Amino acid sequence: MTRLSPLDLDNLSPEQKAVADAIVAGPRGGLRGPFEAWLRAPELAQRAQLLGEYCRFGTSLPRDLSELAILITGKHWKAQFEFWAHARLAREAGLAEATIEAIRTGARPSFGSPKAEALHDFVTEYLATNRVTPSTYQRALDQFGERGIVDIIGVVGYYGLVSMTLNVFEVALPEGEPEPLM
Repeated sequence: MTRLSPLDLDNLSPEQKAVADAIVAGPRGGLRGPFEAWLRAPELAQRAQLLGEYCRFGTSLPRDLSELAILITGKHWKAQFEFWAHARLAREAGLAEATIEAIRTGARPSFGSPKAEALHDFVTEYLATNRVTPSTYQRALDQFGERGIVDIIGVVGYYGLVSMTLNVFEVALPEGEPEPLM
């Protein structure tokens, strides 16, 4: 972290240690990304990591579409670490390389599925205008239902928080990794 000194993980407060242990023991397996910054406010860290666990591992969205929403959000916030980390996860989830590259460069991807297209249009329209038109909302509703729309909003909102944290504290990419976003 450029703006924050690394925490001494052997000398955390009891509250910080409890949250750090929960994150490490959970599905993420480590304190990457925003977590070290959040540990400075352990209650926020605990609540955010639980929300993040749901948004990444528990929504009604298929994994590839969840990763698509995350990439669009990371691109919107110009969050280098976020985009870098989730581009790999998106590939693992089966998102096409051409789709990842289109998001990275700001182009409109070609979609093979109406679900992916509806999610893309819903998220990009909202992030561009802070609103969703009735037709875009209806397409998302037809594809995902009300719960799916709530899950999309949750994913985008949580990863907006993650992206802001990464950007403000200038969380660096691993040594030797180029910044993916222009």
